[in-house]
Amino acid sequence: MLTTEPFECLIQKMDSHSRLVRAWPLTGGVSAQITALEIVRPDGQTQKMIVRLHGEVDRQQNPQVAADEFKLLQHLKSAGLAVPAPYFLDTSCEIFPIPYLVIEFAEGTTDFVPENLPDYLRQYATHLAQIHRLPAADFDFLPRQADNKFKQRPAKVDDSIGEGQIRDILESVWPLTQHNPSVLLHGDFWPGNLLWRGGQLVAIIDWEDARTGDPLADLANSRLEILWAFGMEAMQAFTNIYQSQTSLDYTNLPYWDLCAALRPAFKISEWAADAIAEKRMRERHGWFVTQAFGKLPARG
Repeated sequence: MLTTEPFECLIQKMDSHSRLVRAWPLTGGVSAQITALEIVRPDGQTQKMIVRLHGEVDRQQNPQVAADEFKLLQHLKSAGLAVPAPYFLDTSCEIFPIPYLVIEFAEGTTDFVPENLPDYLRQYATHLAQIHRLPAADFDFLPRQADNKFKQRPAKVDDSIGEGQIRDILESVWPLTQHNPSVLLHGDFWPGNLLWRGGQLVAIIDWEDARTGDPLADLANSRLEILWAFGMEAMQAFTNIYQSQTSLDYTNLPYWDLCAALRPAFKISEWAADAIAEKRMRERHGWFVTQAFGKLPARG
């Protein structure tokens, strides 16, 4: 059962005139502990908000992840992007043993069965292109995309997805020559991090993996996720819309597709809802890898 005392202290720290009504954990958070709060303001109005405590993996990768995400959301909200408003940041570790942030409770839900898939894909691509119009220079507090990610091969590779062959290719060309200006990257732009209401994309959430780097990295991750969720035609339609709204060099997209294809190593069985979903994910992953190999640029 959720202990409400620390959240009562949190609300008092934010606004001593407000009162906590209820607190409940939200499911779906993989890398962070997410708790929803409902409070009563002095004027009697109720308000919902979200408390985010980042997980150990994220804190190890970036000890300033809470402060960085809070600052990032401030930037994005000011730029007019569909993100939750940041309300409060506490790095004192007085209430919780780690820093945390409080953000807006976005009234929306994820949607994996959209009624209008073409419009869903249009909004999906448009919002990703909007993020990628933000130059890296505006986000110098964020980590940069790693250039040494293929410096050392894991002791064990996932042969079921062809990880060894994928790594052979990527290790031979890494670090890639970057042909596009570095921009803001969401880092995990997939349907599970998009909230919808009435057919409209109302909030992009979970920014703890944000980096700066080549926009093709985000694009490739989204391509694989859309392929899994909606199929090959949807993936290509999404890609076409994104390309129509951007002026990028796509030469290295097959390499970034292969990078995206490594993300589910040893995880597909865990991510799949059941055996049928796992079979479909593996088949579509295999197709994704094959098409990337077929589009690799010629090397002299």
